[in-house]
Amino acid sequence: MLVKHFFTGKIAHSSYILAGRKTCAVVDPDRDAEMYIAEARALGVEITHVLLTHLHADFISGHSELAEGCGAAVYVARSAECAFDHIPLSEGDRVTIEDMTVDVLETPGHTPEHLCLVVTDRARSDSPVGVFTGDALFVGDVGRPDLFPGRAEELARKLHRSLHGKLMTLPEYCEVYPTHGAGSLCGRFIGSKWTSTVGYERAWNGALAIGDEEAFVRSLTENMPPAPDHFSRCSDVNRRGPALVASLPRVEELSPKRFRERADRPGTEVVDSRSYHAFGSQHVHGAWSLDLGGNFPTFAGWVLPPERDVLLVADDYEKALQAAAWCRRVGVDRVVGCLSGGMAAWAMAGLESDAVAQISAEELHRRVTSSSDFVLLDVRMPGEFRGGHIDGAINIPVSELRTRYGELDRDRPTVLLCSSGNRSSLGTSILKRHGFSNLFNVAGGMTGYSAAGYAKECPVCVLPHASRFFTGPGAQPVRE
Repeated sequence: MLVKHFFTGKIAHSSYILAGRKTCAVVDPDRDAEMYIAEARALGVEITHVLLTHLHADFISGHSELAEGCGAAVYVARSAECAFDHIPLSEGDRVTIEDMTVDVLETPGHTPEHLCLVVTDRARSDSPVGVFTGDALFVGDVGRPDLFPGRAEELARKLHRSLHGKLMTLPEYCEVYPTHGAGSLCGRFIGSKWTSTVGYERAWNGALAIGDEEAFVRSLTENMPPAPDHFSRCSDVNRRGPALVASLPRVEELSPKRFRERADRPGTEVVDSRSYHAFGSQHVHGAWSLDLGGNFPTFAGWVLPPERDVLLVADDYEKALQAAAWCRRVGVDRVVGCLSGGMAAWAMAGLESDAVAQISAEELHRRVTSSSDFVLLDVRMPGEFRGGHIDGAINIPVSELRTRYGELDRDRPTVLLCSSGNRSSLGTSILKRHGFSNLFNVAGGMTGYSAAGYAKECPVCVLPHASRFFTGPGAQPVRE
């Protein structure tokens, strides 16, 4: 028996190959499934099984790709009522892969149809060696139960029973293989380590330490971080069966003139995936600022309408393809083109562009200490803001600017601030779409401001293996 771990950064997704001598299963696959096919080829095994612990809300699964490309059978909870060809699983079912058995536990809580998959390597013993816990149990945390409107308390109670009545009855040496790590919004306190054991989590997992069911429910239904928009869409796409990547539009390289013509069509969005510095210097009017170097997929899923065509501005064609792949992972499938030659070609074509002034920490401090004739807008999450902010700042999280921009005065200069400059650049692009023009982005954000000595050190930015912004009181941050 071999367990091979794969980690998709930015969305903090863990997936696995469970391999025998000749065949293997892929557990909770990424949509870009070629990495599993390549690894199976290197191991000399055939992908025969795809095992899904649940219908993922935060990414589009690769089960359609592996079923089509490898002829693998897809195993998923019977209660999920999936529309694609699959083998339904219920409590007590067993899947056999050579000398390995995979026993099914129904563990609702994070989602109603959630399963955990207990693996026994019968070539060695009859005792479980590991469990694929999906989003029920993480390293240091448990899955959030509040993704289904009106059902948070019900699912939190079910999660408590799933954890204590089932998972915690497994041997303490049983390895825990979760589907997410630090940075995922499927939990709040997820640890940076990718795997654990039942015994270690029983001893040191803070959520599991809350034995009282009522207290456990309160801890998972109050002050939860907001869920990005794509969380409400992805699980249903996974239930229907995602479209094959090969069937999606090709990213066409467009001359500046053709790009402008396509951008002017109704139902089209322009996304600038370059750094906030580059966006600030020059960008296509009306473009979203989503830095490919930051948490591009989370914010793309959060703000981009999935039914609209997307045109990309990138540093080069390879970067445009990377951005399109990240879009696919969160269900933004209609990436149809990119700007050939980038903004340099746009400028040489004589086309109109827009800009956002970038200011330093020193300039921000001069403004804060000498003038009140501007709005300081902090677009970090409330937990970050409470952890330290500049006096007089207004806190509106960047994802909420789409609906709360009306709370701001278009006629006053507005300075936007986050922890680095990425989210605040996105914020400037949102405000520009709503008629704001006198905007300034703070390069370096609160990280630079504290490094210059004008504020205490940011408690998020000093965590090298954690995420990049807090999402609630004491919550696990998410990478910016």
